[in-house]
Amino acid sequence: MDPAAPELSVVIPVYDEERIVREACEDLMARLDERGWDYELLLAENGSRDRTVEILGRLSAERPRLRFLHSPRPNYGLALRRGILEARGRYVICDEIDLCDVSFYDRALPMLREGLADMVVGSKRAPGSEDHRPAYRRLATAAHNRLLRLALGFQGTDTHGVKAFVRDRIAPTASRCVVDRDVFASELVLRAGLEGKKVTEIPVALAEKRPPSIALFKRVPNVLLKVAKLIWVLRVRAPVRSRGEATPQAK
Repeated sequence: MDPAAPELSVVIPVYDEERIVREACEDLMARLDERGWDYELLLAENGSRDRTVEILGRLSAERPRLRFLHSPRPNYGLALRRGILEARGRYVICDEIDLCDVSFYDRALPMLREGLADMVVGSKRAPGSEDHRPAYRRLATAAHNRLLRLALGFQGTDTHGVKAFVRDRIAPTASRCVVDRDVFASELVLRAGLEGKKVTEIPVALAEKRPPSIALFKRVPNVLLKVAKLIWVLRVRAPVRSRGEATPQAK
């Protein structure tokens, strides 16, 4: 590991966030500075049509701990994946620009440092959590998790939202993920568990600063297609390939 690398990388995908990105970044960095942490804030911008890139360019010039990546087309999953793979910190926290829940950082980082987990997922549905989103969005999360449970054997309560992990343990998993957009985050958590990583959930209190940048119902067809691809890759193709690989060993 680069001795000059920070202990922590905070990776946040952003898309059309000109209204809140400066204030959110400055507030988050102020709270991280208060804790005296060695960190970088890495914004994975993807396909913004507003002034987000311009604002991030100015911010990165003003604040040496902040850098940003630019991708020409909107794709949350690919942006998050790229941010994870380009993060330099020993630990990585994947957050959302409209959340930035530093209390989660305070609880998750000690678990990673002490080796209690390879990945800590901030669950909106774990006992003790507080989800203040509209009812239709809470219902969508429940339906998505149930689909993952029935189709892919998911044993947790949430795959989206904030998560923290040991970079060297989870970045290789991210590089093996095959789906993008909204479902990348689900695949990352699912794969980490399937690969034997220690994945732990802790409850979070969720209160968003603005509505989602992409309407929920427009995302549903893509989510279903990506989950179908995951079923093929993780439940159909992988077992068949494993059986095929076992045959030569038996001879």
